[in-house]
Amino acid sequence: MNERLSAAQYQAAIAKSKRGNKYKAQRTLLDGICFDSKAEAAYYASLKLRQRAGEVEDVEMQRSYALTINGVLVCTYRADFVFWDVAMKRRRVIDVKGMVTPVFRIKQKLMKACHGLEVEVVK
Repeated sequence: MNERLSAAQYQAAIAKSKRGNKYKAQRTLLDGICFDSKAEAAYYASLKLRQRAGEVEDVEMQRSYALTINGVLVCTYRADFVFWDVAMKRRRVIDVKGMVTPVFRIKQKLMKACHGLEVEVVK
């Protein structure tokens, strides 16, 4: 087997082998921000409207939390959105998910145990 590929053939072969997103999510650009999915961008748009209406405050995107047990960093969790809900009078942690994975379920429980925060899933 001593075949040689031209540069164009090699590039075509490599392009075919590149995989897309595992869960078929499409990156979406909105307000100059690149979101991991259309659903996440749509939630951001609705959150902006709610913020203008005064329903939510202190909106943060992609906030990281250290999940530490007995002084040992187990892992980190990055929330899609964290904000203060004026009507509910509490901080809400939102993760926009098309599919809930076993790893996410563990991190969700660790967030409750380490920080006392419920991670809400929005589909």
